[in-house]
Amino acid sequence: MKKPYLFSVDLEDIRFGMPDGLGYKERVPANVHKYFDWLNRRGFKCTFFVVGDVAEAYPSLIKEISSEGHELACHMHRHVNLNKLTPAAFKAGLEANRAAILRAAALEVKGFRAPNFSLVSSTAWAYDVLGELGFSYSSSVLPAKNPLFGWPDFGRRPRKVRDIVEIPMSVEKLGPLTIPIAGGVYFRVLPQVFVRRSVRKYLKTDIPLLGYFHPYDIDLEQEHFMHPELNDSRFYNFLMYYNRKKVFKRLDAIIDMGFTVCPYAEYIRTHAREIG
Repeated sequence: MKKPYLFSVDLEDIRFGMPDGLGYKERVPANVHKYFDWLNRRGFKCTFFVVGDVAEAYPSLIKEISSEGHELACHMHRHVNLNKLTPAAFKAGLEANRAAILRAAALEVKGFRAPNFSLVSSTAWAYDVLGELGFSYSSSVLPAKNPLFGWPDFGRRPRKVRDIVEIPMSVEKLGPLTIPIAGGVYFRVLPQVFVRRSVRKYLKTDIPLLGYFHPYDIDLEQEHFMHPELNDSRFYNFLMYYNRKKVFKRLDAIIDMGFTVCPYAEYIRTHAREIG
């Protein structure tokens, strides 16, 4: 039996976080269709974690994602980290996020991912809000120390927190560091031999492999500019563009190791007994 790889797309428009961002070319729809091409070739459905402002800007795209059979989940109405919000502001933003998705594609929305994996021990109050609003799962925790956000004591297994199933990022040790291995910048930058060796370990466990990507992770035509939330670091901005052309080739290599992709909600339904 093939093992689950919880491949997902964090549907953001990076331009919306920049003061002059709309002066750059629109790239989100074109890149979503590239993901469609790969997913359809493989016969996969996945989860798109959608920022509310993207749902408002591209309602027809959200409807298309849904009509293709993919799951829609929340990624906040604006891409704002949880530590900058009060519980009340978080609730209001999450309600606006879900409403924007539902206006574009009238289906239930049960999943959530915090921007930048900013759900940590000090923002765990978010689980109470998620439960109050009827969400059933989150994928918002990076279970390791990290320069941005991390919850090292959370553990690597999916588990319930206040009736919300939390599915944490997949991480592996690299020297003194514990880092994500199957998504985003890490997936593009890390040596493939290390990624493959790390991923192979998940084939021997009952823990799902989890990966996250963005429209820009595969964008070979995006204009060069300083991305937001990088503190104007030229090095980190270089990494934002590095190795984008190899993403699909690397994804194929992982799938061929014995993995299959499914939406998060489907994984939770079929593995409820393991999660508890």
